[in-house]
Amino acid sequence: MDTISSSSFLSIPRLLVPSKVAIGGYKIHKKQPLLCVLGSEEGIASGRKHGDHGSRRAVLMLTVVGSGLLVALSAHGKVKSRSPYDERRLLEQNKKIQEANRAPEDFPNFVREGFQVNVVTSDNYLKRDSGLIYRDIEVGKGDYPKDGQQVIFHYVGYNESGRRIDSTYLQGAPAKIRLGNKSLVPGFEEGIRDMKPGGKRRIIIPPELGPPVGPSTFFSAKQFEVFDIELLEVQDCERRTVAFFYSDVVCK
Repeated sequence: MDTISSSSFLSIPRLLVPSKVAIGGYKIHKKQPLLCVLGSEEGIASGRKHGDHGSRRAVLMLTVVGSGLLVALSAHGKVKSRSPYDERRLLEQNKKIQEANRAPEDFPNFVREGFQVNVVTSDNYLKRDSGLIYRDIEVGKGDYPKDGQQVIFHYVGYNESGRRIDSTYLQGAPAKIRLGNKSLVPGFEEGIRDMKPGGKRRIIIPPELGPPVGPSTFFSAKQFEVFDIELLEVQDCERRTVAFFYSDVVCK
């Protein structure tokens, strides 16, 4: 019979995800019409007197000016795209860093340039509409865990460079968390909900499903996080009352 405990690393409040900001584009503001005055009133009157050469010259100048404006606006709207060479270079850099950090086999690669990140994985990985990416290493047996039940599991957490940031194996004891009370990182809870006891899975959590950042957490920037999970057991829980004034939840 176990009372509920939780891992300090994973017991993080749910993120309030800010809305996304498009980066690299241009905001187009509505402009006022351009007013071109070519010559003075005397000049225009003189043109009328001596023929329409002046007006033709004005139309020609307006056409040239207009063409120049279109070219400038067209050039302004172009966005420099990343070349395949740059993407390959960034991918190779990420692979070398992961090798130095001794990342596990078939670890995903992250091609990051500013706020743009491309996740490169093998065909064994699946991606959900939420953005969560996962790969089942072993499929367990039994039923999926439900809200109110306690899940007992081991995990190893990595950052984008393949560096290990936390591990229950090194702590010497598995984590125990009840589902449905928002005590898990959103992406982690989504990834473990459809696992069966005995199953092993690698999940890739995007920043919008990840933990908050700051001095109180392990994370100093919005990055993808990778977790290897081993679901050991699923337990039913019930609330008990002790001495008429104290109650707790017991799982077994």
